[in-house]
Amino acid sequence: MQSEMIVLSEVRSNEIKNEESQNENIQNIRKRPGENVKIKRELPKIDPSSVPPPSRYLPRETVPIPDRWRLIEAIGVNERWWDPYNQNTLKADRPLFDDWFVNLAIISDTVLELREIPIPVGPQGGARPGSIDIFGKGNQRILSQNLITSVSFIKGDTAFRPPDWEIRLTPVINYNNVRGKENRALLINPADGKIRKDEHIALQEAFVDYHIRNVSDRYDFDSIRVGIQPLILDFRGFLFQDQQLAIRLFGNRKNNIWQYNIGWFRRIEKDTNSGLNDIFDNLREDDTFFANLYLQDWPVLGYTVQGIVAHNRNREGNNPLFFNKNGFLERPASLGVERGYNYNVTYLGFNGDGHFGRLNLTHSAYLALGNISANPLTSFFEDEPAKIRSWFLALEPSIDFDWIRLRTQFLYASGDKDPFDNKAQGFDAIFENPQFAGADTSYWMRQPVPFVGGGGVFLNGRNGILNSLRTSKEQGQSNFLNPGTYLYGVGIDLDVLPELRVFANINKIGFANKSIIEVLRNQPINSKSIGWDTSLSLLYRPTFIQNVVFRASGAMLYGGDSFKELFSTDRKGDKFYSVLFNLILSY
Repeated sequence: MQSEMIVLSEVRSNEIKNEESQNENIQNIRKRPGENVKIKRELPKIDPSSVPPPSRYLPRETVPIPDRWRLIEAIGVNERWWDPYNQNTLKADRPLFDDWFVNLAIISDTVLELREIPIPVGPQGGARPGSIDIFGKGNQRILSQNLITSVSFIKGDTAFRPPDWEIRLTPVINYNNVRGKENRALLINPADGKIRKDEHIALQEAFVDYHIRNVSDRYDFDSIRVGIQPLILDFRGFLFQDQQLAIRLFGNRKNNIWQYNIGWFRRIEKDTNSGLNDIFDNLREDDTFFANLYLQDWPVLGYTVQGIVAHNRNREGNNPLFFNKNGFLERPASLGVERGYNYNVTYLGFNGDGHFGRLNLTHSAYLALGNISANPLTSFFEDEPAKIRSWFLALEPSIDFDWIRLRTQFLYASGDKDPFDNKAQGFDAIFENPQFAGADTSYWMRQPVPFVGGGGVFLNGRNGILNSLRTSKEQGQSNFLNPGTYLYGVGIDLDVLPELRVFANINKIGFANKSIIEVLRNQPINSKSIGWDTSLSLLYRPTFIQNVVFRASGAMLYGGDSFKELFSTDRKGDKFYSVLFNLILSY
């Protein structure tokens, strides 16, 4: 210690001597007679970005402190586990250990729905004496409660780069209660009555995400995700949007201008009444291979385009009959000869979303090519395959005026022209969930309308837009022998208050081709018009954030000519309603 003090003293003494010598030289220059001398003292040049290293002779000046996530506790800010908007280890603000974080989310999703759909009187007898009409009372009340828990374990500092690992589990507990007014509308056995209660435990997410590598200093990357995971194959969910067992390789390039996804998924069987995954049942023999590529800011700044190729391979025609939990036949659909079929279909799609100046535009176009092993309307004794040749187009241009967005929407899905030839020209998706033209606030997209007298199928699927004549979107097979769909209309979005948004839509809906409808109903149909679908909905966030979200909507379908011919009743105007209340509480 004494030697260090001596060395420091010598260093300081030399610095003082050097400074005195410099001052003495300056004074000598000033004393020279007859000379005007400007004294300019040269200072050493210092790089402002550099920090000189400390001298090895200086004493240690660092002191130990807590890690940077807990440093804030030194000024009295402590975490509250129940508060997701302050320091909280459960919300990944601080690591559990090393650089492993946990993110916990708990969501309560409550739905109360009042609706009216065309319901036939049960063949074994109606619920009321004297009820001998073809159509009974279609009023129903639905209550569904989901409790969703999501737990993610994340490795890595995600504030600056993608995580190295992510492991996520999302179990869901569902309870649903449906009350109707007709026997056999909810359960196959009329003795079971008009009320159906059910509960289900599902696993909606269970995956491992591994960050393979970074490929640039801007953190362009490649990653792989394996397990049950959310998948959406285009911007609005026209082709597929669901949570399925999948392997997906994804990443980006050139500062996120290019993004890609390559993957495969096999469909998990769905629970009949909740629509959630049923992991206790066998996987379906339905595989999809897909690849898509996104290009941002093309052809103009602010617009993103996407190209996609998806191949759906279904081999469920080799299986025995499949009945759902309520006793109704799901596969194959009870159309024609009620015979199973397999299919291969490849979807070629081009999609876009963004804006051109003030004009916003979303577009989606698909071509479906493939084959069906047997036409269910003609394959009585032997397989008569059919070629799939169908297409789809959707457009939504809109423009913003301060707090108002005006929208127009147009959709066309091709329909089959001749049910007895070797071509299947009706477009059908893999598992659609379109965010379009009002989405689930629309009557036609929210409510499945039974095709009464046509084989136990529905004209459209719940939360779907296509008139595909499937038993259900969740458990049925795709059907390319369908009448197709057209839709056009207008809508408006109003940000009335920062916490209140109002949506309104009016759409005209109909069949693209009515040939197969006439064949299945064995009656001529004079019009393609299903009718006008009007809806009004509001979204209210009282705290301005997503922790409390309340939705309410009302929709009315005014039946068109073809709808009245298919579902003729004594009720004036053939109006059907749908009312929805939804409360979401999130932690």
